[in-house]
Order: sequence, then C-alpha cells, then structure tokens
Amino acid sequence: MLHLPILRAGVPYHSLERVTLNHVSTGEPVVQVSQANRGLISRDLLRMAEHRRVLAGMSSGELLDICRRAAELFHDGTLTLYDDVTQSPQEFVEQQSSTTGMPQVMCRNNMEKIRFVMAEMESVLAGLTRGLDLDLLDSGFGEQDGRTVSYRGETDALGAILPSNSPGVHSLWIPALALKTPVILKPGSREPWTPFRIARAFQEAGLPPEAVSYYPTDHAGATEILLESGRSMLFGDERTLQGWRTDHRVQLHGPGWSKVILDEAAAGNWQEHLDLMVSSIADNGGRSCVNASGVWVPRNGRAIAEALAERLARIEALPLDHPEAGLAAFSQPHVAHAISGFIDTHLKVPGAEDLTAYHRKERVVEVGGCTFLLPTLIWCSDPSHPLAASELLFPFASVVEVPQAELLQRIGPSLVVSALTDDDQFRRDLLTSTDVERLNLGPIPTSRVSWDQPHEGNLFTHLYRQRSYQETAPA
Repeated sequence: MLHLPILRAGVPYHSLERVTLNHVSTGEPVVQVSQANRGLISRDLLRMAEHRRVLAGMSSGELLDICRRAAELFHDGTLTLYDDVTQSPQEFVEQQSSTTGMPQVMCRNNMEKIRFVMAEMESVLAGLTRGLDLDLLDSGFGEQDGRTVSYRGETDALGAILPSNSPGVHSLWIPALALKTPVILKPGSREPWTPFRIARAFQEAGLPPEAVSYYPTDHAGATEILLESGRSMLFGDERTLQGWRTDHRVQLHGPGWSKVILDEAAAGNWQEHLDLMVSSIADNGGRSCVNASGVWVPRNGRAIAEALAERLARIEALPLDHPEAGLAAFSQPHVAHAISGFIDTHLKVPGAEDLTAYHRKERVVEVGGCTFLLPTLIWCSDPSHPLAASELLFPFASVVEVPQAELLQRIGPSLVVSALTDDDQFRRDLLTSTDVERLNLGPIPTSRVSWDQPHEGNLFTHLYRQRSYQETAPA
C-alpha cells in the first residue's frame, strides 16, 4: 500500500504510528499516513531559527525563480515522493479524489489554482506587499518612495493547520516561502495529498528542504504547532476557531458567510444576474468559504428564490470520475445525514422554506457508492431565521428580503460580498462597512478569487512588521 511519510525539514520520516485512509466509495485502503506525535514536533520546532537562516541567505529573485519551476513540476511533473516511489499528476488527482470525495474535475481545477499562484508569485507578492521592492527583504533595509524603510520578521516559521474541504486554500500559505519564511504544515485528515505534493515540487525545483516540514498529526500535535509557531494559520469551523480568537499570532480562516447583494434596481432585473448567483453558490461544489451562503435583496425575494431553487436543483450527483461532476461526496456519510437533519430541524421554525424540495424527493442521495447532499435553497421570509445565517459544506444558500436601507445593518460579518449596484451612496456605504472583508462591486461571483489581494488578513503583515530604522555612516 502507498505510504506518505512525515517530512522533518524536508526529510522523509516513516513513523510506526500510521493512519489508513480508505476510498470513499469502495472502502478499500488507499494510503497509510505516518503520524507525528507532539513530542517529535516540539523537538523539531527548536530548529526553526536555523531553518529560517537558510532561506534568509537566498535572494528574493532566486525564490521567485524556484516558485515558477515548482509551479510546472506540481502541475505537470511526475514527482518522487520518497525513495523510488513516484506520483504522476493523474495519480495525484485520483488519490486526492478517492479520500476526499471531491470529483476529479474539481481536483484538476484546484491544481490549476495552485499552479497559477506559484507561477505568478511576483504579482501575488506585489499585491500583498503593496508594491514593496523585495530587495528590501534581502538587505533588511532600503529606499522606498523616497524614504528609508526596514522590515523585521515576526516569526521563524509559519504554522498552518490545514483543512480537507478545498485544496485551493493551500494557495494562501505558499507565499510564505517566497517571503523567506519556512512553513510547518499539518494536513487535513482526509487530504494529505496537496501539501505533500507542493513540498516535493518545491524541493525538486531547488528550494532547500529545511523550508517545508509536514506533520500529519492529531489535535495535540496541531495545538503544539499553534502554540510554538510565532505566526500561524488555522482553518476550521467556528468551534475550532473559538479558542484562538484572542491570539494575535494565529490568523483564522473559518466560515465565510459570503453573500450576493442586489440593490433596488438590480433586484428589479434580477433575471440578468441569475447565472452569477448560481455560480457564487455552487462553484467548487459549494465547499469554499468564498461560496455565497446568502442572497440579500430589497424586493422580489420570493421570485429570486424560486428561480435559484429551480436552477440549483438541476445539479445532479455524479460519479467522482465524471467530467461534469459538480458535487463533492462526503467521506463520512453520517456527516451528510447530520447536516440534512440540521436543516430539517430548523425548517420547523416558522419563517423559512426549502424551495429545492419541490424539485426533488431527497436531499441526501447515494451514487456510485458515495453519499452526496444535493443543492438546497432556502427562502427566508424572516430575516432573523437561523437558516438565514447558516453556512454548510455543500451548495446551500438562503434568500433574504429586507429594505435596502437596512441591508448592511442586517447581513452580519461577510468574507466576500458581491454587490450589484450603481447607487453611488450604497457603494460608499459598502466601502465603509466594517462587516465586509472582500468587496466585489459589479457582476463578479463571490467564488472568483484574486490571489494578489488579501484573504482574511494579509499574509505579509502577518509575517513582517515595519520598524524604525536609522544608521550613521561607517567610520
């Protein structure tokens, strides 16, 4: 059986403790993944300053060249996992799909997202640093806009506690390597594939092995990474994030509660925007924090909800290798049933109605041995209904109608808002809203990500801080 080892400063380490991942449809074993205990991780983290010095000795230009080479290797290369064990791109896609339930076509799409970020790292960093001359990171100080500036690193390594739901999120930590910061990766329990392949692609491209450590581990191991990393990223649900909200060292990535908003005029010709709303809700199987979980409108809410329900109900559950598959399977069927039960329980509260139920018999279905949740669209006649503020791991959204004057006071925290409006005052209100993290003004789906823009915090400012710098001429 295939085995994925730990990577201790890039060096494969085969642990006696291993977890076996099974195929989501057949139940057959796919891979054994070595597990790192908390003590091993703690010992290794003592060497992070040493590892950072290795990256500090490389120029930004060298690192950008490595990123470009790694992009092609990740996307197109047959990589050596360890010893004589290799992995082709197609094998990677099939393996990732087999344990996560993500259709192979989505796996390929996410590979392309990651390739793009690696290949276009110079543009990504220009966006994150607001055009900072990267030579400043090489020398430690320099001239920028006619003044002397200097930046200090906030950490010797970036820890990342990663999810299993969408491989595209790996694009968020990769820029740390180009910013001369080693990474300590804890992969998602069902998705060990992407961070491992990225690590091997970078190593074959010439990145020093010390730059990437990879620790499949349990909750205690993940906690050790968060506690001992000077800066880290944590992906998870609200319950997972809650205990870390006051720790400034941890950048949190949780539910997005992203939304599409139509103003009075746009709600009057909502038919023109139906494709955008469907795309925002259903792209990438509805598994991302940037997928819309709400459509908020000042009028025609019921008509919009009925049209969206009819469109979303056309999306079928298909086998994972089907080229048009648009839904991801649940690796644990009981989770799908629990989510469906959550929806049904809340539908007993007056003020909400499942309009997709009129177009199909069941919400939970089995196809090809896999369990799926079919897209679900809720019409919330009560803006305060619990389902108006719910986000779930499949194409799920509510349509809510409130007066335009109340929209921005009612939507709550939103990672992405795609606002369809030409109203100058409403646009200004959106720009000044403290609840909107990422703002798309115009017909841009919430699911369309611009990787040179910050995403739930700016990675550069998470890793670096500008400091006061003065010097006298050498004697």
